[in-house]
Amino acid sequence: MRITGNTIFIPGATSGIGLALAERLHEAGNTVIVGGRRRELLDDIAARRPGIDTVEIDTTDAASIAAAASLVSARHPGLNVLVTMAGMMRLEDWTTPDGFIETAEATVTTNLLGPIRLIGAFIEQLRSQPDATIVTVSSGLAFAPLRVTPTYNATKAAIHMLSESIRLQLAGTSVRVIELEPPSVATDLMAGQRQSPFAMPLDEFADEVMQILRDEPDATEVQVERVKFLRYGEARGDYATVVETLNRLDPHAAA
Repeated sequence: MRITGNTIFIPGATSGIGLALAERLHEAGNTVIVGGRRRELLDDIAARRPGIDTVEIDTTDAASIAAAASLVSARHPGLNVLVTMAGMMRLEDWTTPDGFIETAEATVTTNLLGPIRLIGAFIEQLRSQPDATIVTVSSGLAFAPLRVTPTYNATKAAIHMLSESIRLQLAGTSVRVIELEPPSVATDLMAGQRQSPFAMPLDEFADEVMQILRDEPDATEVQVERVKFLRYGEARGDYATVVETLNRLDPHAAA
């Protein structure tokens, strides 16, 4: 993926990783459209970052995705990058159905159906461009499980395999697929995560991602150094140690 000269839509980017990357990509010389559910947050971004366009979208709602896709494509016919950023992460207790069913269903809708629907809404637009990219967002937890977030782990593992699969299907077309694999980052994805000493500072993460995109334009997986402990446990042969360490050190593991 080239680092400049793109038109990029990032739904679910009114805060956290999505917003940090949106701001940096805009500064790098891209046209950036930020999507989100809350109009007041979108208006604040537009006021603070002149030049960043905004659009209301609820990535849990198929009709909202379709409406936003129509609007974005009309405003930005040169759109050539889609970043499927939206996601949720919640604690679950699988010892009782009351402890996980509702949260699990919402997590699957947001983390898996959301990206699938987004790609479906934009794939023809992207294929019409001479150089296009789909950026999926998985997680280090796609490769090693955190005990207290089973459905989050599962949806991110699914996003990893979805990325691998559609990359094969789109080979030979103008559309590339890049998978972003964050570690724990200091955001509000979960309660207390922003203050966690184990979370990577947000600015440090976003800066490293941008550097990887600059240095490795042909990368299919974007991995900051901190996520490689989780990503390559099986390949190194220390997977059991990775899982034990993750669930011992992560402040949410004992929740």
